[in-house]
Amino acid sequence: MNEGILHCDMNGFYASVECKLNPALRDVPMAVSGDPRSRHGIILAKNEIAKKFGVVTAETIWQAKRKCPNLVLVPPSRGQYSHYSRLANEIYCRFTDRVEPFGIDESWLDVRGAYKLFGSGFEIAEKIRAIIKDELGLTVSVGVSFNKVFAKLGSDYKKPDATTLVSRENFKEILYGLPASSLLFVGKKTSQELRKLGILTIGDLAAADSGILTSKFGVHGTYLSLCARGEWKDEVAFFCSDNPAKSIGNSVTYPRDISGAVEFRQALLSLSEKVSGRLRSGGFVCKSVHIVIKDPQFNVITRQTSTPSPTNLADDLFETAYWLLTTSWDIDSPVRMLGISCSGLDAEENSQKQMSLLFDEEIELRKKRNMQKAIDECRSKFGSESIKRASVAFNSLKIDDLKIGSIFK
Repeated sequence: MNEGILHCDMNGFYASVECKLNPALRDVPMAVSGDPRSRHGIILAKNEIAKKFGVVTAETIWQAKRKCPNLVLVPPSRGQYSHYSRLANEIYCRFTDRVEPFGIDESWLDVRGAYKLFGSGFEIAEKIRAIIKDELGLTVSVGVSFNKVFAKLGSDYKKPDATTLVSRENFKEILYGLPASSLLFVGKKTSQELRKLGILTIGDLAAADSGILTSKFGVHGTYLSLCARGEWKDEVAFFCSDNPAKSIGNSVTYPRDISGAVEFRQALLSLSEKVSGRLRSGGFVCKSVHIVIKDPQFNVITRQTSTPSPTNLADDLFETAYWLLTTSWDIDSPVRMLGISCSGLDAEENSQKQMSLLFDEEIELRKKRNMQKAIDECRSKFGSESIKRASVAFNSLKIDDLKIGSIFK
């Protein structure tokens, strides 16, 4: 009964939605692809027919066409994906208020408080799969386990439209023979470094000396060791469509991979300015900062931490985001996409009532707020480009020429 953490992964989500919108696509090899002109000329999702031809997600369009010349390509219907993602999360919320989205097509659920109402974690997973299929016409694979990492491995274990139980009794049998690269946040570079240490499988990783892993990978090595042994404890966040966890953020996919302290600072400063502006325009401060990092191989990691005090200042967001990045990422490793989001939102007026215990700190904070207010007023009157930081205005990334997309609303 301890296996109450679920990971729900919508199968071939983009392609499945497109096939639902246009049933004729169900009988042909098809894929959703990005725009080649904006560095998105890759396969985003494919249906089961295309999968049989060897078409894989994240490969280029020309590679996919070589495998399947008759592949039908369709552009992404982004609004529809958000719509069905919301519907899926609303279904999850019927069983628990602990629903944590992990991208548009995946969510973790903690259903341990719902056993008396709906049955075991496995039984709830089966109910969810049936409801998703009946109400949305889509399929979902569900992993059921005692922690988030193993639940995600379970949802990946058998697809499509399946439930896999990874229990305390069977997790070694099911997971320890899998490649170490299957583990959450083990990207290509980390996998290569693990191979040099003779670590090929999750079982090898679990048996490895945690001290060696920590000395090699820093805090990330400790994380990998705990995850492989099933000892990583990370709670599923609260969320429900009736009372959504509010957050605000932005992300950028860059025209070329970025790396190094200078470029990361430029990128995060630009994002911090955008996000802090959105916070202030909504009258919010935040209590938590999250970052999203995607590498050139499309591996994604997320990190989050609380802010020392509620804030909507760009400098505070930047300092927190930069600390998260430098403590969880090799500063010299390339990055394709970065995102910053803020959660734990509260009304700005509430935070301003909370005076600092140190008078000098309070005076300095008021100066920063007044300066930021003056900048906001100038941008409102003369346009967003009227005032900007020199490091952003003259950056080497041409960040302001990019379309910066909202990742949270």
